[in-house]
Amino acid sequence: MSDTSFILRIACDDQPGIVATVTSALATRGANIIESNQFFDRQTNQFFLRVAIATPEDVTKELVILSLNPAVDRFNLKLKVDVATRKPKIIIMVSKFDHAMLHLLYQIKVGWLDAEVAAIVSNHEDARRIADQEGIPFHYWPVNKENKVEQEAKLADLIKETNSELVILARYMQVLTNELSSQFYGMIINIHHSFLPSFKGAKPYHQAYERGVKLIGATAHYVTPDLDEGPIIEQETERVNHAMSADDFVATGRDIEARVLARAVKYHLEGRVMLNKHRTVVFTI
Repeated sequence: MSDTSFILRIACDDQPGIVATVTSALATRGANIIESNQFFDRQTNQFFLRVAIATPEDVTKELVILSLNPAVDRFNLKLKVDVATRKPKIIIMVSKFDHAMLHLLYQIKVGWLDAEVAAIVSNHEDARRIADQEGIPFHYWPVNKENKVEQEAKLADLIKETNSELVILARYMQVLTNELSSQFYGMIINIHHSFLPSFKGAKPYHQAYERGVKLIGATAHYVTPDLDEGPIIEQETERVNHAMSADDFVATGRDIEARVLARAVKYHLEGRVMLNKHRTVVFTI
């Protein structure tokens, strides 16, 4: 896509004429629709639309929005327009288990994920070597009960200073406060090392092993004040059996976590995820 390619996301109460009005407005700017996805949720009466367009060179983001303003007013649309070629800035947070972070960095390096890592934040020093190797600013912020609010204030400042669009908890083993989770709702993705709703708390794979489960998995979701209850973006499971050890479960789980988190991040950065109350609409590739 060129610098005159845009991603449009629209949400509103369902009503006749939305698609026709939006596409007609885009046509007045000479826009060519490259991709279009829509969904009507009968339960909430919400309509969701994602459109990727290419426009003539003289058409800016501001002109696209201006053309859609009558439709926004008529249908009370929630509209977001992004330049498709932008390189979003992200912050990766990690503790000691670095497999999910390493997978993200690799997918960025090979171009499957189009993003710039503005910083790596950790409550341990373990990831500093990787950050230095990749030329990424590293912030070591140990967390305890006494300084948790102070450290989260640093994180909030870092998000704003770097203009980051997404914070990724790549096995960051600290629970964020309700205040931070609410402030950046829809901007923080966590990888939960379990197939939610399922085994929660410490050592979920060991819990699964003790129960003799036949499927294990991982869940990527947005962070909310309700621990591990945020809107789910992506999940994956893999079959296991009685002959496998708890360590085998852990190894399998690590691979799933890395894949699931990377896909969730890609969907988010490409504007393919739209919040629908406690659920998500994900227009996958």
